[in-house]
Amino acid sequence: MSYYRIYIIVKEVRGYCAAGYKPGDTIIIEKFYVKPQHTKICLHALNSMLTLLMPFLKGISAKSLGIGMEDHRGYIQCPDPGKPYTSGGTVVFELIRRKIQE
Repeated sequence: MSYYRIYIIVKEVRGYCAAGYKPGDTIIIEKFYVKPQHTKICLHALNSMLTLLMPFLKGISAKSLGIGMEDHRGYIQCPDPGKPYTSGGTVVFELIRRKIQE
């Protein structure tokens, strides 16, 4: 069985992010867990990713999932629409998958 590490990188912040994300902030997912780090994890953003993260972790391509043009790189955004609908903003995350040795 192949195992993967996924880097969830803040690509863009449109408006104001209540979690304080800034471009370059990174969250790392490995196998079935979130690796300890200093970046906060926004539950709203994580919730919007979970249904796509699990198949991506299992090796399904980003192209097949409809989240990217390359097999190992995809994009997801948080559900906050930002102004004029909320006081927040939306964050675009880049997901990069790398195979890890077991």
